[in-house]
Amino acid sequence: MNLHPINSVLIANRGEIACRVITTARRLGIRSVAIYSEPDVNAKHVQLADSAVCVGGAQSVDSYLNIDRVLAAAKESGVQAIHPGYGFLSENADFVDACKAANIVFIGPTAKAIRAMGLKDAAKKLMESAGVPVVPGYHGDNNDADFLASEAERIGYPVLIKARAGGGGKGMRRVDSAHEFKTHLKSAQREALASFSDGAVLIEKYIETPRHIEVQVFGDTHDNIVHLFERDCSLQRRHQKVIEEAPAPGMSAKMRDAMTTAAIKAAKAVDYVGAGTVEFIVSAEKGLSPDAFWFMEMNTRLQVEHPVTEAVTGQDLVEWQFKVAQGQPLPLEQKDIQLQGHAVEARLYAEDPDNNFMPATGTLHRLRFSSAGRIDSGVNEGDEVLPFYDPMLAKFIAHQNERAAALNQLKSMLDDSVILGTLTNRSFLSDLCAHPSVQNEQLDTGLIERDALVSTNTANILAPELALAAIVSALHPEVADSKEASLNLLPKHSLSLQIGQWQLWGRPSVTVELSCQGQVLKLLVVRLQGEYLHSRDLQNGYANYSRWQVSMGQQQCQLAIPQQADLSSGAAIIVADKRHRACALMVNNEIYIQLDGDSLQVSKPRLQLASEALSAASVLLANMPGRVIALHCKEGDQVLPGQALVTLEAMKMEHSLSAKAPATVNSVKVQVGQQVAQGAELLGFELENRLGAAQE
Repeated sequence: MNLHPINSVLIANRGEIACRVITTARRLGIRSVAIYSEPDVNAKHVQLADSAVCVGGAQSVDSYLNIDRVLAAAKESGVQAIHPGYGFLSENADFVDACKAANIVFIGPTAKAIRAMGLKDAAKKLMESAGVPVVPGYHGDNNDADFLASEAERIGYPVLIKARAGGGGKGMRRVDSAHEFKTHLKSAQREALASFSDGAVLIEKYIETPRHIEVQVFGDTHDNIVHLFERDCSLQRRHQKVIEEAPAPGMSAKMRDAMTTAAIKAAKAVDYVGAGTVEFIVSAEKGLSPDAFWFMEMNTRLQVEHPVTEAVTGQDLVEWQFKVAQGQPLPLEQKDIQLQGHAVEARLYAEDPDNNFMPATGTLHRLRFSSAGRIDSGVNEGDEVLPFYDPMLAKFIAHQNERAAALNQLKSMLDDSVILGTLTNRSFLSDLCAHPSVQNEQLDTGLIERDALVSTNTANILAPELALAAIVSALHPEVADSKEASLNLLPKHSLSLQIGQWQLWGRPSVTVELSCQGQVLKLLVVRLQGEYLHSRDLQNGYANYSRWQVSMGQQQCQLAIPQQADLSSGAAIIVADKRHRACALMVNNEIYIQLDGDSLQVSKPRLQLASEALSAASVLLANMPGRVIALHCKEGDQVLPGQALVTLEAMKMEHSLSAKAPATVNSVKVQVGQQVAQGAELLGFELENRLGAAQE
């Protein structure tokens, strides 16, 4: 047996996966070395590791993707092995070769296996020869636009354009008709080139109502390959996974046998070693049928969603990786791997679900995760969410005997957590857990968009009475720092607030004009006299409440806030006789509020004049932090509604900003390649008929 003892390991990654690997390494007595970019100097994974080495600047290409610097850090630290995590260099065959040349163990598959599965077109040809079912399409090398358009016609619309390299939904576009094919093709190729340095694509038949089911496989250097059952990853937005679970709902023994057999064939075709995932697209039209699933791709690394497999099998897959990398055989034979209950994982991102999941930045002023289940996180309270890397903050994993109980636990974990300082998808994830289609196992990858689970209408950002309750919570004296007056808790960017004649100890009323992402609410808030008591509240230690009445037009509601409650840590408030969880924190004269699953930010008030509103409409603003990758207009151009103006890139995803009304471009304020902050001015307009151009 050819063993390679590993006493120390460098983790060539960041965030929660780096923390995850460090945790298992420490339990196994393996010294861990972290790498970090300059902005990550105080990151959680750096603090957890036994030692850490800086490998460059903020951009990934200068640090986490720089092979020479990563290997120099490994040599400097004297480690025997490198664990790549997922993303970055985890599926880079050249990096595997470089590790081998440096006599460092790469904890993952061989370079040959990575190359065989790294390009989707070549991988599909290989799978066909191995007897694995493949989606009909064109998987050749010809990427001429006219030729690919003719292939799309042959396959039949709708089709899916997919980057042949990489994954994560980058370089992927659904096309429903011939007239839009070339536009989507160009965008997909450009995004693929930016993400994977490879702009080549393939064309496949788009499977209506598809499910995404994948099989976890594991191989060793002794020709053993096993599977650890399947995961269902059908709940997706923009082709990126949101919630994953194991086992797949509705999976029969016959279907499982067919899929796992195909997955083992795929792994054996490349002599696979280590952790890998074989992903299948499954038609959900007639339930799960053994003759209606097709190979999509193989991820030659550990997956983000591996914790659900760990939960239902009772195994530590990172420990398996260490053992296999040292030349040991797999810890278990196939017959000894058993399913135990049901597990569900949700990915918590810093992003805005109400704005097409645009990435969000900010400082995590308050971070209180639930203790009810497993949470893998790569951030600490006080950390800044940077625009350079993936915006995932944490993974919430619930494990119960039954699926319904696991979903309920996951929802409770999300609801009980507090994140203040940046927008997140927490409320969206919680709602998704309770959605009837999810509860009833009616899953497919189009569910989120089709059922409009994500609001893109600013009028639905918050129920008015909850928005009002949040504002009053922010004005409550308990929120203020000990040296600050509540009158300072008054907005700026996403939330602007005009306070009328308010005297904290005088007239108990306030006139409020609330503007939230374009929605204007005019409110009257009155502090009521007397107490608001329930016996259950007395049992909880709340002797009395401050009571408020809030009016908006003909709508009116009352709310009550327990006076002894510390809202900075979270407390139950009552709105229209219903309880809600509220948390509010003031930092540098700004208030961060979380009410149940919704978040708001409040800062100093300012009256917005009509002329200012017109001026604001005359400027196109960046709706997220990102890099300008294309300008579709120039000074003097006349633009029409729906016309693309600027394309931004964030987290390797493209986002197009378009004209909403007729206008003439009178100034271009940015250039291609420029990094811009959210709210930065991009274009100026001369308005036609007093209407501005705005982003979609």
